[in-house]
Amino acid sequence: MTTSMPILSVILVATVAVLLGSGATWWTMRLRAERDLAVLGTERDLLRERVVDLEATVADDAQTAAALRPLGDALSRVERHVSDLERDRTSQFAALRTRMEQVHTAAGELGRATQSLAGSLNSANVRGAWGEVQLKRVLEDAGMLSRCDFDTQVTVSGPDGRQLRPDAVVRLPGDKVLVIDAKAPMTAFLQAQTEDLDPAERQQLLRDHASSLAAHLKALAGKAYWSAFPTTPEMVVCFVPSEAMLAQALAADPSLHQSALRSKVVLASPGSLFALVRTVAFTWQQDALTENARELLGLGQELYTRLSTLGSHVAAVGGSLSRSVDAYNRLVGTLESRVLVTARKLRELDLVTGDLDEPATAEAAPRQLSAVELLDAVAAEEARPELLLDPAADEQRRERDAS
Repeated sequence: MTTSMPILSVILVATVAVLLGSGATWWTMRLRAERDLAVLGTERDLLRERVVDLEATVADDAQTAAALRPLGDALSRVERHVSDLERDRTSQFAALRTRMEQVHTAAGELGRATQSLAGSLNSANVRGAWGEVQLKRVLEDAGMLSRCDFDTQVTVSGPDGRQLRPDAVVRLPGDKVLVIDAKAPMTAFLQAQTEDLDPAERQQLLRDHASSLAAHLKALAGKAYWSAFPTTPEMVVCFVPSEAMLAQALAADPSLHQSALRSKVVLASPGSLFALVRTVAFTWQQDALTENARELLGLGQELYTRLSTLGSHVAAVGGSLSRSVDAYNRLVGTLESRVLVTARKLRELDLVTGDLDEPATAEAAPRQLSAVELLDAVAAEEARPELLLDPAADEQRRERDAS
């Protein structure tokens, strides 16, 4: 009995020691678990803040999409303008080829019509009307109706109060005008076309025709149409309605053309007047193309400006993505170095079963901008002062990141 009592005492003491050791171990593990829970709570708060940052990133994505929408509209307008310019260029060349073919045909018809008109142009009124019809026909064949405006029989007053009435006034780009007269004399020329004339009489009639045309040129110079039209070049165009009529006059008097230029008068046959007026029509076309090019330039400048703005938005999105990746990697580091270590000790004490998965870090990073235009926009954006929406929250975030 005496021997059994010490044995019971030893067993009792050992039991109490084991219980006390287990309680101390349990208490230590509890304190450590509470500390780990506090750390996890902190990490949870950090994750909640990162969620807010991600929501802001989504908002930035929406802003980027809104910024891209006008860019797409501008590109569509540029494509439409380029297509319109190409279509206009093709149609203009086709129209020019058609007009040249028409002029070639018209020149042949004019030569054949000269003989038939000789008998019907004995009246001065008929001759004047025929010259005006020929002038209007050349203007229309040159495409003036589509690209350039012209008026016929315009009455104006000269500086001395005289009434002047040119046969046609062609309007040029820049509010300029070109005055054309179609009253060239043709009586002697028509008489020279009579078949029963001997060569000497025909030559004399042709010289008379050249003299009449020279007198008409002198009269045109005396009218000084350019004084009644301040925006016209200091000259007047004398339209001779037949190629043969002008050629015969120049053959009889080769100095006729030079004397006309000295008098500020330009002699023009149907062919040369067509070339002159067609040049005016082409000038109108180039003026319209210049307007299109100017608008295209404005669209290009607007597109370049919006590309620069887009660069700053892209850089902001890239920065948000980088910060999110950094926050995720810090979370993984904390989980591996603080949380999983304690959790594995629980498994070593056989308090839990199963393995814990190792979290993977995010290695990918946003691609950096390399275009010079976008980098310029980002530099301008970084030069602006940083606006802190919540200074206290930002200070707390920096302290937590440092710890």
